[in-house]
Amino acid sequence: MASEVDDTPPRTPLHVAVGRVCAGLVAITAVGFFAAAVGFIGFLSQLRGAEIKPERPADGIVVLTGGSSRVSDAMDLLAAGYGKRLLISGVHPTNDASDISRSVPDSKPLINCCVDLDYSAINTRSNAAQTRRWARERGFKSLIVVTSNYHMPRAIVELSHAMPDIDLIPFAVVGEKWRDEPWWTSGATVRLLLSEYVKFVAAELRVRLARLGLDLAPESEPPGGQLPRRPATALAN
Repeated sequence: MASEVDDTPPRTPLHVAVGRVCAGLVAITAVGFFAAAVGFIGFLSQLRGAEIKPERPADGIVVLTGGSSRVSDAMDLLAAGYGKRLLISGVHPTNDASDISRSVPDSKPLINCCVDLDYSAINTRSNAAQTRRWARERGFKSLIVVTSNYHMPRAIVELSHAMPDIDLIPFAVVGEKWRDEPWWTSGATVRLLLSEYVKFVAAELRVRLARLGLDLAPESEPPGGQLPRRPATALAN
């Protein structure tokens, strides 16, 4: 009986090397996906599902604009005596005190006496820079930070890096949509969280490198360079 002939070409050293490289890439990709998944779970664990009032008051309050009900919640905290003054950071250039008064009923007296508007900040990093200028100009040593729950981890990274000497007390705003349905049932919410997680990791990495003296993106002065100012309606008071 004739023996079968093996037509399989012999494996050359090049074939072996390519196979090992491919196996290594697959392993690295798998480890990367696993690390990203673990990190995302850790990120989600930081997000509060309910609003919890601060345990103590602070010298001031800062609210980072960009999400629904952030400003109204910050005004409520100011009215309740949780801070001496409020900074609204990242106000759109076309908005003014009257716009805030219309969106937050009964807020005009507080806006006239105790609110400062920052028009310079355009992102979370410049929010932190302008907040630092505002807090140091007033000698504040503690701040309540108001922003959305999904944004809070990145905000604290940026603010604590900009102001390591100031005590930060987070107040996470939880939107109605977040409370009404699980986040994983909404494609828009999932995309928002994934996007915010990527930004959080990037901010964390940049801050860690900066602490090692490897700041690849040095902080620049926010446009205008001026201190946050009181609303126009308060200038005469």
